[in-house]
Amino acid sequence: MSVRKAVMVLYRVCWIAFFVMVVISLFPRPPFPYWLIWVPAAAAVALGLTTGRRGRAAVADPRPAVEVEPPVTGRWTALNSPADQVPSHGVHAYGQTYAIDIVAEPEPEPEPEPGSGPEMGPGADRRPGAAPEGRTALSRPKFRVLWPVARRNHHFPAFGAPLLAVADGTVVHASHGRRDHLSRNSGPALAYLMLIEASVRDVRGAGAIVGNHIVLDLGDGTYAMYAHLRHGSIRVRAGEKVRAGQPLAECGNSGNSTEPHVHFQLMDDPDLDVAVGIPFTWRGIGVPANGEAFTVRAAVHGSPAGEPGGAQTS
Repeated sequence: MSVRKAVMVLYRVCWIAFFVMVVISLFPRPPFPYWLIWVPAAAAVALGLTTGRRGRAAVADPRPAVEVEPPVTGRWTALNSPADQVPSHGVHAYGQTYAIDIVAEPEPEPEPEPGSGPEMGPGADRRPGAAPEGRTALSRPKFRVLWPVARRNHHFPAFGAPLLAVADGTVVHASHGRRDHLSRNSGPALAYLMLIEASVRDVRGAGAIVGNHIVLDLGDGTYAMYAHLRHGSIRVRAGEKVRAGQPLAECGNSGNSTEPHVHFQLMDDPDLDVAVGIPFTWRGIGVPANGEAFTVRAAVHGSPAGEPGGAQTS
């Protein structure tokens, strides 16, 4: 076990000790003074700060960005982008320094002409949020202050969208046993996520944070990670070789997630506890900034490097 891995294990043990001591202190005459409760909490905070040192050092002297294909097709919008700030998610933990989140926000599609009938069969549009059976496209629900507190995942156009291999590589890890929970895109639900749910997941480990996920070995010490995948949707297994553009899984809402979205990152180690983030750029797109919409046509995958077309931003 590496030193960094041991530090992460000790970090979680300290938080567990803190929570246990808090519960014990609720009973009459606890076997320790009240101030002692805060010792493991302080130790956990100190260890957490220590784990970010390698990430901060990497930002000071970053590796060149690795160019890969986009992991999706269709129209998407970027959130928590490293184009705006680094670390993009506010922390270096779990190799997230240059991670990005994207949500599907397709253009509204026109109503079908009277008598035209729904589009059926293998030629039907399967892009994220495309109108099923000739209906208008599904729009992404906006954040609400109070109500509805939560929404089911089928209300979000990203849910179930296919995710594709960004390059040729080997599957290092693939897990899909975690459920897709309801959205956390309201004030009360977000407070629950940030104050309670995220803390519990952090103590349980990286797998609880990223939910169902896939890690690909792209070679040259570079690994790609897709997080928050849909339960039961993973089509590959550890050790399997994949080609760029090959379907891997579907977008979901597992782990520490507010709504169905794609979390993508490159890192230098397949173990999230010890990984340091690596800058990326998507061929034909670059790194979209927060709120920037981009569209990827399926033809971009597998095309020769530098070939024009296939993607656009707006």
